[in-house]
Amino acid sequence: MEVRVIIKAFGFLLLLIIGIPGNVFVCLQFTYVRIIERKLLPTNIIMAILSFFNFFVLFSRIIPQSLNALGVENLLNDTECKLVIYTYRVSRAMSICITCLLSCHQCILIAPMKHVWMYLKQKVTQRSMVVILAFWIINLCTYPFFILNAYARKNGTTSVYTLHLVYCKADFLNYQSYIMNGMFYEVRDFVFVVTMILSSSYMVCILFYHGRSMRRMMTMNTSQRRVVHYKASSAVIALVALYVALFGLDNSLWIYTLTLSDVSPDMNDTRIFLASSYAALSPILIIITNPKLQRNWLFLHRQKPYPISLDGQGHVNCITEWKSNSE
Repeated sequence: MEVRVIIKAFGFLLLLIIGIPGNVFVCLQFTYVRIIERKLLPTNIIMAILSFFNFFVLFSRIIPQSLNALGVENLLNDTECKLVIYTYRVSRAMSICITCLLSCHQCILIAPMKHVWMYLKQKVTQRSMVVILAFWIINLCTYPFFILNAYARKNGTTSVYTLHLVYCKADFLNYQSYIMNGMFYEVRDFVFVVTMILSSSYMVCILFYHGRSMRRMMTMNTSQRRVVHYKASSAVIALVALYVALFGLDNSLWIYTLTLSDVSPDMNDTRIFLASSYAALSPILIIITNPKLQRNWLFLHRQKPYPISLDGQGHVNCITEWKSNSE
């Protein structure tokens, strides 16, 4: 087996090994917290839904890539190709939409207590599930083309305006459809990425101001509540920075391929790897930055025995402390 093929297989398998268990863990852990504590912060709900769709990004795109790199041929038929491509497109679109929503949601939470921001805090943050549902419906209705024009690669001939996706192909039939499809999704992604950057930049400014004014805060309870929001904001900023970095690399390669008359398979594999890396790496950031996910998810309480000591009358005292895992 060639070294190039080995590196390709190792890279895609690494995304699977990291991403699928990580996203499953985040979803299950937040579900467990919701059942035990009977409540879950809106930010954590959004992160759980983000991990849910990132799981399907890896399942529908990286698993076929990994099997192909290992030498498996002709895995999918026409119907399976339609389902896999449609699932990947909708899941990837939901991933960028929810990441953008997460950034905007956290930006609103830590914004100053002014009239406009107070209105957004009361309305938008309480209806995040409605926004996610709207995104999902829109994305489900946006991709019917990939169901109608997706086929297994082994069947029939295609036009030159065909997108080859390992075991499948999506034939755009003519130049206008090919260009309009690419431009529509690029513009949409660009709008969401710019929104993420603006909201994250605003959060960075607020965090910087908070760091300078923290010593002058007199009300301790208010300070503690604000610190919780600021820590969550730092986690959201890290997620956005990761997405923007991978998005920039992916689109830089895409722009470069437009200058080539013949795009090599290695270039396409690199783009797929970069486009799917966010789905694999984001749960690691979520776990590292979220205190609720750093605990033992099987137990809420632990009993910690202390050393036995003697009191003044010679009696044995055994002190036991119950440590609560709740915040």
